[in-house]
Amino acid sequence: MNRSRLAPGAGIVTAPGDRPVLRTSEGEFLRIDTGHIGPGELVDRLTEGEGPASSDELDRLIAAFVEAGHAVTEPRRPPLTGRTVHLVGDPVLTEPLTRFAAAEGAEVHPATADDVAAIAGHRDTAVVWCLDSPVPEGLWDEADRLPARHTAWLRCHREGAHTWTEPLASAPGDVTAAHVRLRRLAATAAHRELAAYWAGHRTPDTGPHSTEPAAALIAALLTADLIAWASGEPRRGARLPARRRLRRIDLRDLTVTEHPVLPVPEVAPLPAPTARTAP
Repeated sequence: MNRSRLAPGAGIVTAPGDRPVLRTSEGEFLRIDTGHIGPGELVDRLTEGEGPASSDELDRLIAAFVEAGHAVTEPRRPPLTGRTVHLVGDPVLTEPLTRFAAAEGAEVHPATADDVAAIAGHRDTAVVWCLDSPVPEGLWDEADRLPARHTAWLRCHREGAHTWTEPLASAPGDVTAAHVRLRRLAATAAHRELAAYWAGHRTPDTGPHSTEPAAALIAALLTADLIAWASGEPRRGARLPARRRLRRIDLRDLTVTEHPVLPVPEVAPLPAPTARTAP
């Protein structure tokens, strides 16, 4: 028989002389009406102890915890179990990401740019491309087609002292790398200069490159996006869903800022000009 246990992050707090309180994984405190069940009985049943003999009232109380998500009846399954992740890019970023994604249950494989087209169309599969440099013009064009074939697509790159993690795309209509570029160009008065920077009209890159702590932070953020993709819904309390969130990480002090970003709708091409006849 599977015993119910408190969900990860949840706990029961008992202040002296007061009723027990549930501290949820989100940090909320909720009073528990135990009815005729002693607080100690409830705690014993929801922790690693054997607990008391079962009763209808105790079973109903435990079932209420499970239904609300504050207790689980099965061992915790790593959230990326059954998912395959292909990693492309610079080892300074892909190596920690390999460890983090595998620790969460993913089957992780190294890949190259030439492998991307063959991966397209594989469901429960993600391609993550990590660059510790700006993105060369056209490099991500093929990978931008992955979401249209229901393969997840996640990426990050560095521009000077900032690393950008772009929204995870997993279905037609999601935000692609091309959409992010268009949105960023539209948001700055220096759009000509930014476009020239991306096109390679710049002096040689002087860093700063990702340090080990910075790489671990970036890998952790990307892993969180993969977990959000695998769960099929945003984490409760998240400010922005992974499919609409552009992050900027300052490599000098490891601060992270988030920006909402939406896909750019396709528009019809402008009609060709017609020849005018002299009056």
